[in-house]
Amino acid sequence: MLVLEYKIKAKSTQYRAIDEAIRTVQFIRNKCLRYWIDAPKEAKIKRFDLNKYSTELRSEFPFVKDLNSMACQASAERTWFAISRFYDNCKSNQSGKKGFPRFQKNNRSVEYKTTGWSLHKTKRRLTITDQKGIGKLKLLGKWDIHTYPVKSIKRVRLLRRADGYYCQFCINVDCLDIQPPTENEIGLDVGLESFYTDSNGHQEHNPRFLRRAESDIKFAQRRIYKKKKGSAGRRRARARYSRKHLRVSRQRNEHAKSLARNVCKSNDLVAYEDLSVSNMLKNHCLAKSISDASWYQFRQWIEYFAQKFGKLAVAVPPQYTSIECSQCKRVVKKSLSTRTHVCQCGCTLHRDTNAAVNILLKAKSRGGHPRSNAKGVATSTLLGVTLVEQVATVNLESPPL
Repeated sequence: MLVLEYKIKAKSTQYRAIDEAIRTVQFIRNKCLRYWIDAPKEAKIKRFDLNKYSTELRSEFPFVKDLNSMACQASAERTWFAISRFYDNCKSNQSGKKGFPRFQKNNRSVEYKTTGWSLHKTKRRLTITDQKGIGKLKLLGKWDIHTYPVKSIKRVRLLRRADGYYCQFCINVDCLDIQPPTENEIGLDVGLESFYTDSNGHQEHNPRFLRRAESDIKFAQRRIYKKKKGSAGRRRARARYSRKHLRVSRQRNEHAKSLARNVCKSNDLVAYEDLSVSNMLKNHCLAKSISDASWYQFRQWIEYFAQKFGKLAVAVPPQYTSIECSQCKRVVKKSLSTRTHVCQCGCTLHRDTNAAVNILLKAKSRGGHPRSNAKGVATSTLLGVTLVEQVATVNLESPPL
């Protein structure tokens, strides 16, 4: 699957119509969730039951009937994805909260399947054909959607962001660009001092986008509370605040994407740690710095480009990679403040370089690599968990050793 994104240019009335469609999607999702919660225990609600209930809502509420029928089904499917994820967490005995589905209060997208829209022959204008009054939308972007047949477009999604409205096309194509072998192998150890350190000793600078923009973000946040509640000035202040956070998010994504592309293109084997970032964020002293580093996003892009370029991406257990000597395998305990690995065998390396070498050795010790472990959904804009809702395809991670 490939997701191509365009910015939308339209009239103010069309923007309001998109907002109305988004609110309708939120209404359907919350009604389906309430239907699942209030159902008796002996009645086992399934995905088809929620789709059937969304059809009943169309006959009960006129504003729901104005939305395309497949868009209503897509909204019910979003509810089922949240419910099934909750069931899976319960069956796997996941520690802590199981992710019980919650009611939405700030939905930002509406999704159409194969009906409810039509693409102009120039493929630069999109027409939404339901009764919400959205009409013709101009698409701004440089993606070559005209090279794909219209039948390959499986989903069309309209979403609202802090800087405007966007349209995403989910295209059913294989995104492969097999690269020639380089006979290079690399191990990566992510960190906070540097973004990552590889097994060759190179340290990539950690840009710390949030830390650099933090003063401006806090200033924009203070400006919100100086405005009267419900006023236009407060809405504009909130929009400025949201745009600053959106800029940081895009900087992180582009940084992780460019580095992952270069790493996968120049190496046949990329080894990295199988970190549980969600557990690491429980350390309140380092949570902001870990989130700012976007390690998990970097891992997702590595897995995507490894699959695209025909390379091998391997996740290894992180245990003992920092304290084990990469030469003699002796355990050398050290605190986090100790940045140099010094062993009795004479090995003296930077702490992160030693860990990167251990990660590479662990990946190579599995013996034989018949195929790539990296699988997923090809996307031009990595959307993380929400990608499941867009294309109804589960994005698989590379399995740990």
